[in-house]
Amino acid sequence: MYKALIIDDEKMARTLLESVLKEFHNDIEIVDSCKDLPTGVKSIRKNNPDLVFLDIEMPGHSGLELLDFFEKDEIKFKIVFVTAYNQYAIHALRLSAVDYILKPIDVEELSQAIDRFKTSKQAKESYQILKQNLAGVSSPKMAIYTVSSIKFIEIKDIIFLKAEGSYTLITLKNQTVLTTSKALKFYDDLLSSYDYFFRSHKSYIINLNYVREYIKADGGSLIMEGELTAGISIDKSDELIRKMGL
Repeated sequence: MYKALIIDDEKMARTLLESVLKEFHNDIEIVDSCKDLPTGVKSIRKNNPDLVFLDIEMPGHSGLELLDFFEKDEIKFKIVFVTAYNQYAIHALRLSAVDYILKPIDVEELSQAIDRFKTSKQAKESYQILKQNLAGVSSPKMAIYTVSSIKFIEIKDIIFLKAEGSYTLITLKNQTVLTTSKALKFYDDLLSSYDYFFRSHKSYIINLNYVREYIKADGGSLIMEGELTAGISIDKSDELIRKMGL
């Protein structure tokens, strides 16, 4: 059995989540259901849950403030954030590789979150990165899952991303190359809100800040910082020139 705790200021939301968990996940025991953060903090210390379902937007205290009450090595529980549809918050959650479900609760989405809770590790650093990203820092960070670890990188340090089969190779400013099992489309969606990233080719997403030269010969190519080469499709050349202000 896994011990779970719910923290949400909406009684109906707590009741619904608890009833869905009881009906579909009999290996999850609800040890407490709390209406605010201070009560939730006390309950976590008392009950030592494995999993906390945490509402982000609550009066008095944001759910994110939960992390302020615990030292890093005290966070032995995983968090699944629960939020109403808020594009900004969801983007920050995805960047930080932190699990979440949307209100109103979808049974399948909840089941997937519980499966991830059971099978994957959550880097404690993800929660701190999430706080920074939601605070609107000038240089947001992104979690990159590699074969052996989770790397946290500043988005602005990415020179380009390249599809390599079902994997993506991410080249950084220091010329480190990270390999991740996420497809390029995942990063295309994730980075689309940053106007300095550009899908120059079906296999490339480039950071326009690092473009040093556009070579038209032989179908076209881009010379990036560090004399690295990235691809560009013929049908993307005009858009590239426009975005570069040339």
